[in-house]
Amino acid sequence: MASTPSIDRDDEAIRALHRGLIAAWNQRNPDDYAARFLDDGSVVGFDGSQMEGRAEIAAQLRAIFADHVTAPYVAKIEEVRFLAPGVAVLRAIVGMIPPGQKDLNPAANALQTLVAVERDGQWHIALFQNTPAQFHGRPELVEQMTNELRELL
Repeated sequence: MASTPSIDRDDEAIRALHRGLIAAWNQRNPDDYAARFLDDGSVVGFDGSQMEGRAEIAAQLRAIFADHVTAPYVAKIEEVRFLAPGVAVLRAIVGMIPPGQKDLNPAANALQTLVAVERDGQWHIALFQNTPAQFHGRPELVEQMTNELRELL
């Protein structure tokens, strides 16, 4: 199936949405991070914590950034898939570089899933989930993912 300018434009908009989310985290900017979500958007964090709604997302991130030195992400988008007109899923792999270090911490690798919805010509995040990529009993997969992300450094 050939791509169309509209699909290409939407694909890029969804990728930009994720890139902006990662940049907002890396810049420790909770308001910019939360602004990418629908008013009733949801986050499932790395530790399983849940945030419901743009206001709660901003408030919880504000507290996290105030109390913790957070590691920046290195991200690679793996796929954008359109589920229906105006609805898409983005999958990415990410790693984190601990503060003061130059290399990724493989224990912090994660798989990210973002559900994007188009409203009034703009793409927004409806759901963002950040799942640890532990690959229990398969250390070669952790190493493979870490090496793939290291190529981006």
